Amino acid sequence: MTWKGRLEKIDDNRWEIPKDEFPGMMTNAIIYASEKMIDQIRADNAPQQAANVACLPGIVGSSMAMPDIHWGYGFPIGGVAAVDADSGSISPGGIGFDINCGVRLIRTNLTVNDLGGNVGALVDELYKNVPSGLGSKGLTKIGSKEIDEILLNGSEWAVENGYGWERDIEATEEMGKMMDADPSAVSDKARKRGIPQIGSLGSGNHFLELDVVDDVFDKDTANKFGLKEGEVTVTVHCGSRGCGHQIATEYLQEMERYVRNNNIQLPDRQLACAPLDSKLGDDYYKAMCCGANYAWANRQMITHWVRESFENILEDSAENMGMDVVYDVAHNIAKKERHDIERHSGNVLVHRKGSTRAFAAGRREITPRYRDVGQPVIIPGNMKIGTYVLVGKKGAMEETFGSTCHGAGRKMSRNAAISKLKVSDVNNEMRSSNIYLRSGSDEGILEEAPAAYKDVDEVIRVVCSAGLTDKVAKLTPIGVVKG
Repeated sequence: MTWKGRLEKIDDNRWEIPKDEFPGMMTNAIIYASEKMIDQIRADNAPQQAANVACLPGIVGSSMAMPDIHWGYGFPIGGVAAVDADSGSISPGGIGFDINCGVRLIRTNLTVNDLGGNVGALVDELYKNVPSGLGSKGLTKIGSKEIDEILLNGSEWAVENGYGWERDIEATEEMGKMMDADPSAVSDKARKRGIPQIGSLGSGNHFLELDVVDDVFDKDTANKFGLKEGEVTVTVHCGSRGCGHQIATEYLQEMERYVRNNNIQLPDRQLACAPLDSKLGDDYYKAMCCGANYAWANRQMITHWVRESFENILEDSAENMGMDVVYDVAHNIAKKERHDIERHSGNVLVHRKGSTRAFAAGRREITPRYRDVGQPVIIPGNMKIGTYVLVGKKGAMEETFGSTCHGAGRKMSRNAAISKLKVSDVNNEMRSSNIYLRSGSDEGILEEAPAAYKDVDEVIRVVCSAGLTDKVAKLTPIGVVKG
């Protein structure tokens, strides 16, 4: 279905769906995109979801979508919406089923020459040591006591149990731990799904990527982040696995009943929500925080096995190889924050669904090591193009509640990619780019084929031209593990 409604161009980077486009809209919707991208965005009909989000009870500011916008559940992927912290509602569709799906970047002081022809061996070792694929199980055996500690303490639990370094926590959004987490808000079923999967990559668009810092656009900021041209990095992309999915599924069902029983008018049942000050809304927020903590513990444990893999193949210590975490960012989450932007000043809950926090320099939420330059933002493109590192800027604080894009965004559904593309073509494309690929399934390769994604260069150009972020560095793949 193609969007047929109004989408009025404001400037080269912004488009508006006016507040009066549909009954029930309490604000307008703003889509960040270029002229080059807008036809694809219309064809996906995701603007309809951006307009629907403008009907969310308690919304403040605009309903927004980043240039990687595409059709999602309730909210578009790439969607941002803030609600008043006192009178607003929380919607699981504004966070997603994979709570705290996010990206972690690990640097090294190694060049490709230092790898000594071991790229393939490194990728194979990563594939062996980090469980991936549909239903994959972690290497660590935990029980009900440990899962509650993980849900409560996130990365802190992982580090205390030997999966990483203390300083990793300082390079993680929220220090790897949402303080409002309450494991009593998480069902036994969600716990049971999480127990065997902790420390695993999963399937779908999750990946491990061995990269080289190919371009540095802002040398001072890149130095602050520990990134130098020619050095090898590792990007980790995954989330809360079955635990987060179960949390989202169960609370969506409860909220659908709440909406029906209380005769709340919404344009789409997938926007099911509950007031933040209700028991249901509060319980979901606490459970979502638990899911976020699970994801941070998961990425922390994977970091440990990434370091071990390098040590095994290169026969040196992770410390000597400078394998520090640059940063870890969430892009499926809701956060209680304070913002002062047009039409609102005060405490809000910001839903970011396929959107990354991009705070400018000075915000206390940014880890002290980066507070004077701004929050690192890690934006994967596709497995051929690689990843951009950006930094949050003032424009994001003034317009988007400190938010920017999270990736390239799909232009082809998973089913379409499987039916239209060929595994042999994708493998040849990767080989011709000198990228060593490991994947557990042909379907995984097709779903994540470079052709299935938008032009990440154009996505980055828009968010930077709009003043939300600045480019810091570009990372180019030399090896990929696909979930």
